[in-house]
Amino acid sequence: MPGFELFGEQERKEVQDVLNTGVLFRYGFDQLRNGHWKAKAFEAELAERIGTTYCHLCSSGTAALSIALAACGVGAGDEVIVPPFTFVATIEAVINAGAVPVFAEIDETLCLAPERLDAVITPRTKAVIAVHMCGAMARIVEIKNFCTEKGLILIEDVAQAIGATFQGKNLGTFGHMGCFSFDPVKTITCGEGGAIITDSRSLYTKADAYADHGHDHIGNDRGLEGHSILGTNFRISELNAAVGLAQLRKLDFILQKQRANKERMKEALDRFSEITFRKIPDEKGDSATFLSFFLPDESAARKLSENLGRAGIGGCFYWYDNNWHYVRRWEHLKKLKSLAKVPQQLLPNCPNYENIDLSQSDRIMGKTISIQIRISWNENELSQHIEKIIDVVRTR
Repeated sequence: MPGFELFGEQERKEVQDVLNTGVLFRYGFDQLRNGHWKAKAFEAELAERIGTTYCHLCSSGTAALSIALAACGVGAGDEVIVPPFTFVATIEAVINAGAVPVFAEIDETLCLAPERLDAVITPRTKAVIAVHMCGAMARIVEIKNFCTEKGLILIEDVAQAIGATFQGKNLGTFGHMGCFSFDPVKTITCGEGGAIITDSRSLYTKADAYADHGHDHIGNDRGLEGHSILGTNFRISELNAAVGLAQLRKLDFILQKQRANKERMKEALDRFSEITFRKIPDEKGDSATFLSFFLPDESAARKLSENLGRAGIGGCFYWYDNNWHYVRRWEHLKKLKSLAKVPQQLLPNCPNYENIDLSQSDRIMGKTISIQIRISWNENELSQHIEKIIDVVRTR
């Protein structure tokens, strides 16, 4: 995920435009801007690039999820089906909405298994959040069909997979809303930032207002705007939007480099019969932020992970022990620890997260290793990196 690898003159120019006007706020001050509206420009260009009607830029990927849940009417007591392999922000957004996260199993796509969703649906289920992990897609059409059949809202978390597609259609455009993250280690970065996309004018209007204290953004005088709903502050600054705008214009180059570098690495590892690769429903649509593969079992994967670390090879992840991305190590969630009492503690339908059975997901994650793909490698650096990994795999 190379956002931080590509800072240059383009980012500096966009930021300097903002500093020259002195207007860091994304709304108002029209006469002082000199025509510079970085957040608006980012929204328009991302919507066009992704192929969606509406886009709203916000302060983070977590904010994007919270906005989407609110716009879709997900709230107190509702159940939301989520995967156990995701960044914990996906779960935090559901909890902060007052809803109940319900975990369903993943499959070897490393994303939700569509055939396992029915096992966790209840009369209280309102939505599914499909997370496209590590750069590639879930079985999103099957998940969408399930949601349509059951009358559920589908929200896509595309934080780690911007630019990825399934059969030519961009991830984030299959559900009711798609959510993106532009933090420092995402494919493109604003420093901090996020976005929601949708083809629904109604959902967009709600999201646009909710993210800015309920402002309806009608007219040219912020002080006279109406407030039809309660909201919160998930606004992005023009400085962050400026950085992201320059990065967005590099997305096609980033994807091209990632895909080429990943293919080189995959070819090198493909010689080992004990290694199999993550299932990707559409290989051509993979954004290629990671190369994820399976060892025969947890013991083999754990040993290889340790050996890669001892060899000083960075960017290799054994997610099963990771305390950010897999539910197994989320002790704060299991005990619902928060600074204040959370609504879920009062709900009779809240699962006991310390005893949930995710044996299929545990088996898959226990044998999974992911290698991050960088775009700043030159030919020599890429070859050396691959050789180091091969040496460790060969001697493990």
